[in-house]
Formats: sequence, C-alpha cells, structure tokens
Amino acid sequence: MEETIINRVAGSGIITFNLEDYYHSGPRKMIDIKEVLFMGLILKEKDFRDWTKNHDWEQYRNCNVHITCSADAIIPTWAYMLIASKLNNIAHFYIFGSLQELETALFIEALGKIDVNEFTDKRVVVKGCGDIKIPDSAYVEISRLLLPVVKTLMFGEPCSTVPVFKK
Repeated sequence: MEETIINRVAGSGIITFNLEDYYHSGPRKMIDIKEVLFMGLILKEKDFRDWTKNHDWEQYRNCNVHITCSADAIIPTWAYMLIASKLNNIAHFYIFGSLQELETALFIEALGKIDVNEFTDKRVVVKGCGDIKIPDSAYVEISRLLLPVVKTLMFGEPCSTVPVFKK
C-alpha cells in the first residue's frame, strides 16, 4: 500500500510575504559633500555652485543615491537642496543620510504601495531568509502595515514559523 503524502503547508492557507520582492535592485551611490569643501571644512558658495554645474549627474541615472557629508563641517541646508535639484528626474531615489537609511527609505517607499486589505484576516508569514540582506527596519515596517489587518503574523518559512501576533 502506497502512502499518500499530504502537503499541510499548502493546505494551511498561509500566505508567504517575501520582502526580497520589494528590494529595488538599482545601484547604490553616495555623494559626499566633503569632496567639494575648501580644505575639507568650508563650503564656498561659488565653488560649490560651479561644482554642481560641472559635475557629471548622469552617473546617477536610475541609481539610488544617499547624500552625506563625512567631514565635521557646517553645511548650509540649501547645499543639500541644490544637490537634490540636480538628482531630480535623474536618480531613481535619493535621500540625505547613510546607506542604511537609504535602504530603509527604499523599503518604506515600496511597502507603502501595498494594498494591505488583501491580507485582511489572513495568516501571513514574513519570509525570514533569502539571497538579499533585508534591513531589520523593513521587517518592522511590514509588521506595522500588516498588524492592523492580519489574523496571524509569523516570521520564518511556512514549514517552520515563529509566531509574532495572533488575533
């Protein structure tokens, strides 16, 4: 007599949510204002404006860019705004901050487009491992979005989950 194998995971009604599906694969680039400061400390308006006019902004086409200043210098806010104006309509996405903050912002933007109502009263497992390093902030964000609507929220794989929340 042959034994029938039953896939209980498939019949459980659990929905797997894979954060890797929301990862923007475009290149990440940094603009460090330190590189254009006089003596690495002082922003001279004329020199800075000349740099923004002559800089190759096309290198950021469809990239995800984080703007920073690694020098301990006082940078006027308009300087960051001027860089943003140059990146507008060129970069895919840009922020002021670190690479980690860029990754967080990219996930928040992507996850914000989800219709969470599709998960109302569903059992959802947020996939916990994969090929791409997903920032912890993305797991917190998807939890924030799903907790008000799901019946159950879990972490891991459908065959081995860690319960997070149950109505």
